[in-house]
Amino acid sequence: MLLKKRCRYGSRKLQFLLLLLMLGFLLLMVTILNPPFQDLNKEGTSQSLKFSPRDGYQLDFPETQEMLETQEESQQYYPMVGLSPFISLREDELLVAVVSPTARRNHSKARKGYRMVKQQSKRKEEKTDVKPRGSQESQLMSFPLQDAEEADGGEQLAILGLETHGFNEALSERISLRRELPEVRHPFCLQQDYDPNLPTASVIICFHDEAWSTLLRTVHSVMDTAPRASLKEIILVDDLSQQGHLKSALSEYISKLDGVKLIRSNKRLGVIRGRMLGAARATGDVLVFMDSHCECHTGWLEPLLGRLATDRNRIVSPVIDVIDWKTFQYYHSVDLQRGGFDWKLDFHWEPLPEHEEKVRQSAVSPIRSPVVPGGVVAMDRHYFQNIGAYDSDMTLAENLELSMRVWLCGGSVEILPCSRVGHIYRNRIPHTFPNEEAVVRNKIRIAETWLDSFKEIFYKRDTVAFLISKDEKPDCNERLQLQKRLGCRKFHWFISNIYPELHPSEYKPRFSGKLYNTGVGFCADYRSAWDAEEGPIELSPCGDNINQHFEYNSMKEIRFGSTLQFCFDVRHEKVILQNCTQEAENNQQQWDVQESGMIVHILSGKCLEAVKSDAEKDLSLHVCNKNENQLWRFDHSHVLDER
Repeated sequence: MLLKKRCRYGSRKLQFLLLLLMLGFLLLMVTILNPPFQDLNKEGTSQSLKFSPRDGYQLDFPETQEMLETQEESQQYYPMVGLSPFISLREDELLVAVVSPTARRNHSKARKGYRMVKQQSKRKEEKTDVKPRGSQESQLMSFPLQDAEEADGGEQLAILGLETHGFNEALSERISLRRELPEVRHPFCLQQDYDPNLPTASVIICFHDEAWSTLLRTVHSVMDTAPRASLKEIILVDDLSQQGHLKSALSEYISKLDGVKLIRSNKRLGVIRGRMLGAARATGDVLVFMDSHCECHTGWLEPLLGRLATDRNRIVSPVIDVIDWKTFQYYHSVDLQRGGFDWKLDFHWEPLPEHEEKVRQSAVSPIRSPVVPGGVVAMDRHYFQNIGAYDSDMTLAENLELSMRVWLCGGSVEILPCSRVGHIYRNRIPHTFPNEEAVVRNKIRIAETWLDSFKEIFYKRDTVAFLISKDEKPDCNERLQLQKRLGCRKFHWFISNIYPELHPSEYKPRFSGKLYNTGVGFCADYRSAWDAEEGPIELSPCGDNINQHFEYNSMKEIRFGSTLQFCFDVRHEKVILQNCTQEAENNQQQWDVQESGMIVHILSGKCLEAVKSDAEKDLSLHVCNKNENQLWRFDHSHVLDER
């Protein structure tokens, strides 16, 4: 009996020891996976971060934070009657949103598909130890690595940084999160006075696996340079980042920053949908979309807000300066430039043309720009909503699409010289960047939506796009309906009035003006509704109206009016206007304007003749005989040099 009791007692003791070992092992795992964090902003300097490929960056904070998930009421957010909302996001497309304890907004009625994580800690609200706005450090801060092991880690970090981010991450980690950029603005900018009641701004920063240092340097740069009264909030949108340092460490860090919100998506959205997600949560008057590797100059926000306050129907951008990807040195643009693109729809910077220089009143006047870069752009929140927001079916080239849409639909696009923001231009494209085919598909979507007949030039210049479009065309019906609702102009207007440098030589008019008939003494006139798909050309007394304006171009087309979407065509020997087709073979829309004054229809070989009688006054085709009714000239015509 005694032996049985001892065995029973021994087995219980063994079970107890095994339980203690298991608890100890669990505690050890928790400690390894969730190490304590350090305050990065202590005394305004950045500290070296220990990097582990598995665990990411290990940082220390004074204490952890208890989070409780709560489901809020849902409410749809509609831009205006007839327009779709910013983006359709289901319940599972947003994971959490972390709000600063000292800057919570009233979100009792949240947008549909959002869940907020609110802090339930009973401790007193704390702020990070940050220096006042006027005392940022003006020099780059660095510190030596403490031992050979850390040095090897730094080299590993440098290699990893180039592969993952496309810039020198190791050097970036040694630079203060709050450095002050050199003063490079024009002296006139320092004399500008702005209304004390400027609109408020919501700065939206979308990121995916961004480096810790560049992301937080962007955040601190915005906070340290924007007027407190004008900066309503900073909204960080985490687009399903996978790196360890962007998990709980970032949530803890951001929760201590006044006026900064963190929204996390549990589904990969892409930068455009991520920005729209942030816009749907924004409460400021103005939306400022900013890349996650920028640094702002003192006074960058006021010019943007001041310009938008005078006209809501515009989008504006700062001058984008270069932060070197290798040295992180700040290079400012000496000569002012504007944004442009070519017929492959690739963005580029270009000098201001002479005609734009002439209309500017001073060196700091706004610059009219065909397009703005996508790195930093600002617009009125309601205007962004009403104009159709971003095209959510695109993943890249959103700056081209938005800029074209704004110009064509009644707005304007500007770059403001007194606003400057530095941007890191990567040495290489990160591995998470969309592939080449995805980029081309975005361009095809722009072409099919906005370029009208000029899309054929794009397809001629981009063979890959041509081949993809032949196999599959994107569904642009929603954006085309938006185009009609907004009453947008045709792309030819954009080329003629905003970006004449883009005008392809084959489309430049060789002759333009009123098409006058010598025999009858009348001019060709189009009196049908402008939006009609076809209509007859008639003869009427010459006058100064747009219905009598025609252009003859190098494609041997005679186009009509300011939109130039209709071409001379032939039906039953009568001349009518039809949508320009640009068919390669059997083209009914090609004409030969001869020096003798005759206009020959190339396909039939017959001449354009004015027919005037009591019954009819129109244009028709007849056998060429050089009678006066077959002689034409373009009054007020001009011949443009081929560029």
